[in-house]
Amino acid sequence: MTRMTVGILIFDAVEVLDFAGPFEVLSRARTVPGVASRLSDDAAPFDVFTVARTTAPVMAIGGLRVSPAHSFTSAPHIDLLIVPGGFGTRALLNDPVTLEWVRGRASEATITASVCTGALVLATLGLLANRRATTHYGAFDLLAAIDASIIVARDVRFVDDGVITSAGVSAGLDMALHIVDRQCGRAVADETAAYIEYRRN
Repeated sequence: MTRMTVGILIFDAVEVLDFAGPFEVLSRARTVPGVASRLSDDAAPFDVFTVARTTAPVMAIGGLRVSPAHSFTSAPHIDLLIVPGGFGTRALLNDPVTLEWVRGRASEATITASVCTGALVLATLGLLANRRATTHYGAFDLLAAIDASIIVARDVRFVDDGVITSAGVSAGLDMALHIVDRQCGRAVADETAAYIEYRRN
């Protein structure tokens, strides 16, 4: 099986569930059902890892310290790029190094996605222009202000319009399960949700 590589960007003041939720879903997905299949990666359709500007520990919201698996320079090819949210995204909007890294990796990726206010980063790069997109409800107006061509969807858990965006925090779980569904089929997505004991929306 050829696994899809999943790079999840992390940064200071990233929202924990924004990156941990999709990480849990995608890293626990298996094409063979059952608890025993999670004891190895043999049936894993995704190879999931975190990426940050450097490999120095990142301080997530709430004080959780996370050690990135890769830096911008050491990260392998990324098939699925996920940009999570959190208050730290505001600094990223004025961080040319991170913006250029996201732009470059998004141009190479098969799928680009965001969780919560990660959509602000994608919007700043023009990646959501003339698309439907969503974000945390507290950032709807900011998303529209960054790019007036974005059709802001205000009453959904996620939007798949070429680029995949999700609403805030826990909605990243729904988005990640949608990606499993899209890549591996509904049965795999449903079984993954059952394994993590999450009721799909």
